[in-house]
Amino acid sequence: MPVQSFAELIRFARRNSPFYQELYAHLPEDVAHVTELPVVPQAEFWRANSPRDNRLLTAPLDEAVVFRSGGTTGSPKFSYYTRTEWRDFTTAFGSGLVTAGLRPGHRVADLFYAGDLYASFSFILDSLHRSPVTNVRLPIGGAAPFESTAGTLEEFAVQVVAGTPTTLCALAARLTAAGRPMPHVELLFFGGECLFGDQLPLLRAAFPNAVARSLGYASVDAGLLGEAVPGDDPRVHRAFTPHTVVEILHDETDRPVEAEGTAGRLVVTDLRRRLMPVLRYPAGDRAEWVDRAAGVFRILGRAEEGVRVGPVSLHTQDVHDIVKEADPAGAVTALQLVVRRVDGRDGLVLRLAAQEPARMDEESTLLVIKAVLAGRPLYDSAADAGHVNPLAVEWVRHEDLAVNARSGKLVRVVDERPHS
Repeated sequence: MPVQSFAELIRFARRNSPFYQELYAHLPEDVAHVTELPVVPQAEFWRANSPRDNRLLTAPLDEAVVFRSGGTTGSPKFSYYTRTEWRDFTTAFGSGLVTAGLRPGHRVADLFYAGDLYASFSFILDSLHRSPVTNVRLPIGGAAPFESTAGTLEEFAVQVVAGTPTTLCALAARLTAAGRPMPHVELLFFGGECLFGDQLPLLRAAFPNAVARSLGYASVDAGLLGEAVPGDDPRVHRAFTPHTVVEILHDETDRPVEAEGTAGRLVVTDLRRRLMPVLRYPAGDRAEWVDRAAGVFRILGRAEEGVRVGPVSLHTQDVHDIVKEADPAGAVTALQLVVRRVDGRDGLVLRLAAQEPARMDEESTLLVIKAVLAGRPLYDSAADAGHVNPLAVEWVRHEDLAVNARSGKLVRVVDERPHS
């Protein structure tokens, strides 16, 4: 499907999506530039995007592939693509894989996760299938037994292993312990979470001749975000022009950041999707321009809309809602999500403000932890597997919470990990 004009896309969304019709009610009939649109309010966006009585979609749900975005089991978030949109999505991303290092004839193992409406496994497999260079695709998945995975990698002398950093490191640890290094692997394609410097020695021990590279930047809800830019910094990506419009916005004003090296939150407008329009949608990450004219930016970590802890995605508002339900007495006055990295693993700390934090007992702490883990069981599973540190609670006074230095507003997510 050709990239449609921006003005026509906006007219289509206003005419066919009740959500966008309401959101844009105050705008003039013709909108010519993306900055004339408001940034999508995520809470309202997802409330409108329900499987039943959907107010976001522009057509009845009679032809689409459906995936689940990050969110709790009690508040799932679904993303919809027509077959044409999915083909365009994976074709563009597949071209980006060549920039990331995919070469003709490469044998590639897909170790991303499949099932339960997860997109990553199918997305990478389809992107490889539609890549402009020949390749051999081995759809192993992230949940296959170690012996089976290792055996397949050895039998086919796999040159590229694709997966989350958590999956790649877990595999590397098993290979190293078993004395089975794999010198035939040339590339470790990672995605879905950050790769940290303290993980590289483990990866080198198992894959001594491999280079770790981002395979690209995308999400099932926001769509195409950036193709990898080869170099020393795997956080640097280039916008998928002309498929999407990527902006970096100032935190307080939502005005576009023009200066290079100034951090802001990243929002995306997809010029191809019509069934589920994505128009100035917050991608959930902070970024800074490296070369604005060329559309090159650096990812700096998660923004306040969500947080990624190892392989687990959590939406900030979902965690707030769970804690509120688990606190009927109203002892918690505010909440921050704090992400820390200890002993080579990510971990989430719920920093809860209370009038008298010293009086909050173990029972209150366990009640909150139990509620959050019940709503996001993947975190508990990841902790049991040793992929993340156990969920923790930290009781503080309200004045001890981190705030924006300029505005004094509460910072909802504090990422204390070293980004490297």
